[in-house]
Amino acid sequence: MSETTHDALVAVSAPPSPDEGLTAAQLAAKYGLTVSGARPSLVEYVRRLWDRRHFILAFSRAKLTAQYSQAKLGQLWQVATPLLNAAVYFFIFGMILKANRGLPREVYIPFLVTGVFVFTFTQSSVMAGVRAISGNLGLVRALHFPRASLPISFALQQLQQLLFSMIVLFAVAVAFGSYPDLSWLLIVPALTLQFLFNTGLALIFARAGAKTPDLAQLMPFVMRTWMYASGVMFSIPIMLADKPQWVANVLQWNPAAIYMDLMRFALIEGYGAENLPDHVWAVAGGWAALIAVGGFVYFWKAEERYGRG
Repeated sequence: MSETTHDALVAVSAPPSPDEGLTAAQLAAKYGLTVSGARPSLVEYVRRLWDRRHFILAFSRAKLTAQYSQAKLGQLWQVATPLLNAAVYFFIFGMILKANRGLPREVYIPFLVTGVFVFTFTQSSVMAGVRAISGNLGLVRALHFPRASLPISFALQQLQQLLFSMIVLFAVAVAFGSYPDLSWLLIVPALTLQFLFNTGLALIFARAGAKTPDLAQLMPFVMRTWMYASGVMFSIPIMLADKPQWVANVLQWNPAAIYMDLMRFALIEGYGAENLPDHVWAVAGGWAALIAVGGFVYFWKAEERYGRG
């Protein structure tokens, strides 16, 4: 410490700070500071999601209840919307374009309704996933929680909506001669695999939609193209019987077609194993594992960037 005397005043120079010369990152490390909203490890992230499982379920139920709260028919639109779509497709594709060839009427109608309901499950999960982050920025910026909670809850919302609609799907199947038997138990694993697949897609498109909000305007066209290529209104092997086999294989092995075929096989009496591609359950499981795990990791990698900017 040095002292200087001038006009009876003494100036004392302060000792150098122990933090002098340290960068911001070094200072943060020295005092145990971390980035706000920093991405945790993958295992820790899964643990935090599990801790918030009640929030995820409650949020999905609230969204489902509010979805048609302004409509006079309320929750009946959950069933009416896919049924009306099926009626339109039956008129256009079944009666005018004869897309039902090779399938008797008692098979084609539940075939079509099942396809519409099952594909709508995937379509709605993707569309909800695209807006999961960009459409809930207020919540994302106000509260600290695993952001994957949002796309997962939206996928769960669509599963609940499908389960509600299954009552009508069962009624249609019975009305056209497909009565409950042991094969109906296959609905449970088929829906489980599709739910895992849809959740992975919702996570992938939630990250993409958070960065590019305009993706929400493009996705309806992508989903409509996917629907027409997946055999919602027609049997792929019958319609493409005069085409190279690899074309039919590519269309049948796409995941939307796989999950529709599994549901049709489980539900419809006249839709046998000859309509399914080879190793269909293995392919369904592979798609579910690949997209669910890959989508989760892909979403987690951008965790600390959601809601910023």
